[in-house]
Amino acid sequence: MSSRKQLANAIRALSMDGVQQANSGHPGAPMGMADIAEVLWRSHLNHNPTNPNWADRDRFVLSNGHGSMLIYSLLHLTGYALPIEELKNFRQLHSKTPGHPEYGYAPGIETTTGPLGQGITNAVGMAIAEKSLAAQFNKDGHEIVDHYTYAFMGDGCLMEGISHEACSLAGTLGLGKLIAFWDDNGISIDGEVEGWFSDDTPKRFEAYGWHVIPAVDGHDSDAINAAIEAAKADPRPTLICTKTIIGFGSPNKSGSHDCHGAPLGAEEIQAAREFLGWEHAAFEIPSDIYAEWDAKEAGKAKEAAWNDKFAAYEAAYPELAAEYKRRVNGELPAQWEAETQKIIADLQANPANIASRKASQNALEAFGKMLPEFMGGSADLAPSNLTMWSGSKSLTAEDASGNYIHYGVREFGMTAIINGIALHGGFVPYGATFLMFMEYARNAMRMAALMKVQNIQVYTHDSIGLGEDGPTHQPVEQIASLRLTPNMSTWRPCDQVESAVAWKLAIERKDGPSSLIFSRQNLAQQERDAEQVANIAKGGYILKDCAGKPELILIATGSEVQLAVDAAAELTAAGKQVRVVSLPSTDLFEQQDAAYREAVLPSDVTARIAIEAGIADYWYKYVGLDGRVIGMTTFGESAPAGELFKLFGFTVENVVNTANELLA
Repeated sequence: MSSRKQLANAIRALSMDGVQQANSGHPGAPMGMADIAEVLWRSHLNHNPTNPNWADRDRFVLSNGHGSMLIYSLLHLTGYALPIEELKNFRQLHSKTPGHPEYGYAPGIETTTGPLGQGITNAVGMAIAEKSLAAQFNKDGHEIVDHYTYAFMGDGCLMEGISHEACSLAGTLGLGKLIAFWDDNGISIDGEVEGWFSDDTPKRFEAYGWHVIPAVDGHDSDAINAAIEAAKADPRPTLICTKTIIGFGSPNKSGSHDCHGAPLGAEEIQAAREFLGWEHAAFEIPSDIYAEWDAKEAGKAKEAAWNDKFAAYEAAYPELAAEYKRRVNGELPAQWEAETQKIIADLQANPANIASRKASQNALEAFGKMLPEFMGGSADLAPSNLTMWSGSKSLTAEDASGNYIHYGVREFGMTAIINGIALHGGFVPYGATFLMFMEYARNAMRMAALMKVQNIQVYTHDSIGLGEDGPTHQPVEQIASLRLTPNMSTWRPCDQVESAVAWKLAIERKDGPSSLIFSRQNLAQQERDAEQVANIAKGGYILKDCAGKPELILIATGSEVQLAVDAAAELTAAGKQVRVVSLPSTDLFEQQDAAYREAVLPSDVTARIAIEAGIADYWYKYVGLDGRVIGMTTFGESAPAGELFKLFGFTVENVVNTANELLA
């Protein structure tokens, strides 16, 4: 039988060989954390390489994602469908082993990591999901949800502010199934971190309410194993502080930044092989090493045992079992389509002039009754975002069966936590803040778009209509930046009907995030026939049309739609042929076929005006060089909303004058 050190050396060898072949990458962290990974993956991690999506598997997150060869080596060695050819193809085009772990590329990658701090934050979301699902479904003697979330993280993750946001909340929520390993190697790209990272990390995490296990030798398998056992026995989230030598095994570069982010070089790799007693060629793993790493049969047995537990649960609680399967499979309730269509039709038939943030809350009220999988939240703005509804129940450390998380003032942490909840499965998660403060969370929404996972964000107080709070709180460029993000679905509804449709489609969308942008001020409901209501789901549609061929098209979103309608009425009275197009979701509109888009925005009608209280530049793609945009080109001001709309030209008079100039 091979020694534990030789089993860990298999990780070191594959990692240094993969980085060397790519001539790019980070060998230091994988070599330094190999002993920790060997103990965790061979003695503790419950997983099944033959079914990476087994619902009750433990989750493993490599938050220090630059050390990606570590997880690729682990997946390969334990028997996932990641052949040695993929490790040889590290960082190459179309490989399953990109430079940082990418969700959806290789089986067993639970989340995309690389932007430091977001992996541990995703792990917090996964642990929240596990604890909540367990509270909602487990019964005495029937614990069908019972798994751990493990995360590796480095100094960089701890320096990023998001780790404070997430780990603080993890302690408050008592996430006892979350176990994090700090790779305390004292090195970052710039060198020894003591010059810029001198925090007392154990005390920091103790202050969060975590169980902290300090000063664990990261190269002592027995000490690592004992720390994991102690972590499992404690009801708090645990930080295991593992002191490691970066690049362990490299005799000339270990312990320095020289092995952090660059290949070791052929001579040093040979020296490392001699130092480690690893006598095998590049990418060569002996059969006995493979045999001891292989987790396929053990994984099948663990899943089979769980299947037996679930069968007993299903016999005792058939309705709960069916609901559990529906939720973890991401299926909507059977009555969903019929009920939501009825709700939307009723809204159109019963007009209400309300703020779209209130319309959003009404949609939550209507849809939430059908969706026990809703997991809502807000970054300390629930009374303003209106994200709580009558069925909202706060999730706490003592009672995790709730469906609403009070995130506190943690916009970035909230958004990345929601990514983790979505990745875990079993929930339709949403969060909320003011649109201005999506800036704090932008990278987490980008990660949701990159991973193609559901993350619904409610962004209220959407324009200069915020008024007296002034330019610090008035978003200008934020809507455009969301629309420019690939795979982001962005909505800015004009009334309660468009708001309900936006929510419906965001809930149905499983392949990416949705940004739902709502107003603080009241908005008039628009008249529509059944076809127009149906066309809202296409992202853009003709709201008001003229008797003949239009000579002018007014395009608007949100609070500016009524302005366009009023201006069109005045222009029509003056004999102009004017069409009004509501374009609440430009990304969905652009997904429609060319014939539909041409029918809404005929290419031979070049006289177009776009109206939106956001950055003007975005709209030239729709109006062309011959058109006009009534939008923002500066930041806002502090004054009542009505005065600001007048100051910046959002008036019927200005739209009419602009139209007459354009038509002339």
